Amino acid sequence: MKKIIKTSEQWLQQLGAEVYGIAREKGTEPAFSGALYQNTQTGQYVCTCCGQPLFESSSKYDSGCGWPSFFVPLNTDAVDESADSSHHMQRTEVLCSQCDAHLGHVFPDGPAPTGLRYCINSASLKFTKDK
Repeated sequence: MKKIIKTSEQWLQQLGAEVYGIAREKGTEPAFSGALYQNTQTGQYVCTCCGQPLFESSSKYDSGCGWPSFFVPLNTDAVDESADSSHHMQRTEVLCSQCDAHLGHVFPDGPAPTGLRYCINSASLKFTKDK
């Protein structure tokens, strides 16, 4: 897979200031505010920056944390993980493997079968409804 690389100016023009701040500058939208937090439609969640498929609606669940939560990515190649020690915490950041967009974080407190909670910003995702 070839990485998508753009300048900061190109990403800002494509995404707008709010989404850019989250997806490209590792920001976080306020809890319970994201457009996809309560989405229950069947479909696929893709990267807002590059369109790469990331999560299926069948892996989404209501964790109560205020952000869309998934227990597994679409496939192991869809996301990358990186150590994140910002804000005086030790977390695992989740990134789009194709364009390095900041998606959110993954925590080991999710449901079976994985025990993982991918806590993802709505701003970092677009939803494609099944036909």
